[in-house]
Amino acid sequence: MKLILTAAVENLGEPGDIVEVKDGYGRNLLLPRGLAIPATRGAEKQIEDIQRAQADRQVRDLAHAKELRDQLDQLTGVKVPVRTSESGKLFGSVKPADIADAVKAAGGPSLDKRRINVPKGLVTKTGGYQVKVNLHDDVEGKVNFEVVSA
Repeated sequence: MKLILTAAVENLGEPGDIVEVKDGYGRNLLLPRGLAIPATRGAEKQIEDIQRAQADRQVRDLAHAKELRDQLDQLTGVKVPVRTSESGKLFGSVKPADIADAVKAAGGPSLDKRRINVPKGLVTKTGGYQVKVNLHDDVEGKVNFEVVSA
């Protein structure tokens, strides 16, 4: 079965790659989870869009990672709106994708949600928090954000 990956799959490829996999693996794992789409002529035209979006989020080299770290250090006003009780306790949790969206909305760089490390149990109520972002093997940034009631 020929598929186009829409997300990185370990030991298989990166988004935009055309891969040949066994029918069961594609039909039962990759397609239902949205990790791939069938490789048709129309879908092959989407490869460029997928790869362009991936390139926007990707850290190119060490110098680019340091530049992103500096941007994150200077970034202020990152607010993550969530549903809360009257006492400020969260209904649900704050996910890395929520933080990445809030950074982008605050005028910061576009971050890959898989690079944001939110320790379990860190965010339990409204207030200010800090999480680490793995920008490169040698560079780690920090994002300060505030959880506010939506």
